[in-house]
Amino acid sequence: MKVDVVDQPELHLASVRHVGSYTRIPEAFQRLNELVTKAKLGNRDALLVGIYHDDPMTVPEAKLRSEAAITVAAKTKLPKGLTELVVPAGRYARTTHLGPYTGLGAVWTHLRNDWLKSSGEKLGNGMSYEIYRNTPMNAKPDELVTDVYLSLK
Repeated sequence: MKVDVVDQPELHLASVRHVGSYTRIPEAFQRLNELVTKAKLGNRDALLVGIYHDDPMTVPEAKLRSEAAITVAAKTKLPKGLTELVVPAGRYARTTHLGPYTGLGAVWTHLRNDWLKSSGEKLGNGMSYEIYRNTPMNAKPDELVTDVYLSLK
């Protein structure tokens, strides 16, 4: 797995909160899609983002916190049901996962456990997230492209 250390810009997001198993975040993305479509917030350049606040190795599954989100312009007025969220600019370890979302857990485990220990880098206080370059709506499972970002100090 190729991992690069990159500087990421600040992201302005409209999000829907999810608490529970990370495997159930598609439910939050469905709510996000409904709200964004109704409010006509989506555009061609918008990115879908999944934010994962907790390490599933240390936080009970029922208490895992995540966000289904889409990029929006700064200071966008959001309708009820969407929350403004800003991911600060910072340093991140980045890798790209090709294939079904079911393989993302292994990517995160490798980044947090194997790569981080051998890299000399330290885990940062920022948010770790995924950017979905395509979705199951427009790609087959083995064609999905997901960029994974782990916050670094």
